[in-house]
Amino acid sequence: MKRLLPLLAILVPAFAQAQNLSGNLVLYTSQPNTDAQQTIDAFKAKHPGVNVTFVRDGTPKILAKLSAEFEAGQPQADVLLIADSVTMEGLKKEDRLLVHEKADTSAYPTGTHDPQKFWFATKLITTGIAYNTKASFKPASWADLTRPEVKGQLVMPSPLTSGAALIHAATLTGNIEGGWDYYEALKDNEAAAGGGNGDVLKQVAGGQKLYGVIVDYMPIREKAKGAPIEFVFPKEGVSAVSEPVAILKSTKNPEAARAFVDFLLSKEGQELALKQGYIAAHPAVALPAGYPPREQIKVMGFDAARALADETKNKAAFADIFGQ
Repeated sequence: MKRLLPLLAILVPAFAQAQNLSGNLVLYTSQPNTDAQQTIDAFKAKHPGVNVTFVRDGTPKILAKLSAEFEAGQPQADVLLIADSVTMEGLKKEDRLLVHEKADTSAYPTGTHDPQKFWFATKLITTGIAYNTKASFKPASWADLTRPEVKGQLVMPSPLTSGAALIHAATLTGNIEGGWDYYEALKDNEAAAGGGNGDVLKQVAGGQKLYGVIVDYMPIREKAKGAPIEFVFPKEGVSAVSEPVAILKSTKNPEAARAFVDFLLSKEGQELALKQGYIAAHPAVALPAGYPPREQIKVMGFDAARALADETKNKAAFADIFGQ
């Protein structure tokens, strides 16, 4: 009993703190509605005293809403869970985020999260190659998309309208030989660029185009439903967005906001990402059905701060090549 007392002295206050969290928490997110509600429900199961509401939209629209609220001096969100780290770096540069120094990131590889702990990756949503099963040529690398067999049959989202596509372009041009020459080669091979990942999925699954550049979970989920589509993790590696979470500096409930971040980074929170069909950022969490083993997926290096600094230049480079 004497040995248990010190342990109880530690655990009881922590348990009491979890139970005593209360008040309102507003989440702005780009997650699909179902995923957002599942995330909130799982958090509330641990912290029933916190009333969580959410606003869901695409990351550019979330940012536009936030900007208007900042301008009015009335930001409504406490926590952001949005598509990409470049957006978070922009908010960090504007001094809009609250550091969470005590967040436990010990289980994650170096480079997964912001080293200063202003934002934290929750998933790895990679971009690779999809192809329709009626295609006779099966690509295995990014270089394959410049081959004659793919001419006029490739569609991809535009970095001018898709955040994931912009990160993909920055990653690819920073990692493969020739940089933007690769996109010149795609253009010469009559690749089409425009819209978002959903448009790519419709065209490839529907057979209007045989090949597409697209985020992983869309074609993998559609294949499971019987769609004639396959997804390839190219041998050179893939780009990835990390759906990071961050706390706004203007939060009215910092304790609950920190608890929300802690939940998403916990093994339980990461297993929820798996349940939702995503690659969890936590290296010990398995991958969803339809994915290869984690060690077979090579993620290319990416510097969010540099991508933020180069955003205008990268958009201009793409627009110049594709005439957009």
